[in-house]
Amino acid sequence: MSNEPVRYERQGSVALLTIDRPKAMNALDLVTLDCLEQAVNAAVSDPDVRTLVFTGAGSRAFVAGGDIADLNSRQGLAHYLEFGERIHAVFRGIEACDKPTIGAINGWALGGGLELLLCLDIRIAGESAKIGVPEINLGLFPGAGGSQRLLRQISPCKAKQLMFTGEPIGAREAEALGLINSVVPDHDLAAAAMKMATAIAQKSPLVLKLLKRALYDGNEMPLRASLRYEQAMIGLALDSADAHEGCSAFLQKRSPEFRGL
Repeated sequence: MSNEPVRYERQGSVALLTIDRPKAMNALDLVTLDCLEQAVNAAVSDPDVRTLVFTGAGSRAFVAGGDIADLNSRQGLAHYLEFGERIHAVFRGIEACDKPTIGAINGWALGGGLELLLCLDIRIAGESAKIGVPEINLGLFPGAGGSQRLLRQISPCKAKQLMFTGEPIGAREAEALGLINSVVPDHDLAAAAMKMATAIAQKSPLVLKLLKRALYDGNEMPLRASLRYEQAMIGLALDSADAHEGCSAFLQKRSPEFRGL
């Protein structure tokens, strides 16, 4: 994918997906969304890939949002049926991915960049990262899942403040709000994300899949139903070779060798 707007690289058991439009601050357009979806599908279908890392090319931006010129060229129905439909589908696919996803947030993550970040399981930011939803300044509001996911992931009053003012926040404030897991020096960002991804990749891929499904699906259920769902999922886990390998390794005081079975 060297000439396409998303670069896909495999580093051991980690897939690195880099949105590569630095001249456009890695803004998302239809071609980029299609390439991003293809890269995610390639990683998900590769049995040797256990975790996915998302980042942006260059040092200026993770993703600086949607392509404003493209948005300005559309009327509402065309946007809804074309760009809106695609970005929602791609982001839902990333959010529901059975393999753990990690964001390495470099530079600006605005609009669609923040909305992509909200779909990722773990987010590590460089100390100079800036995060926000500035759509209100364009007479718009977050429309790629941001108005709903942001409201569910942080305090509603803070979510509303970010959306109503359009003002970006720094990495440390985003960490305090719970939008970011950790903040590291900019020059350590890639290594920190890969270290986290590699550590998670050592766990049972089958149990990670079941756990992600329990978390993703259970979040939309009433507590009583989600607890029943959890009970079924842990039953499936205990029927796996990985569960017994993990328990045996603990008893034998050795490192487990998980195979995803």
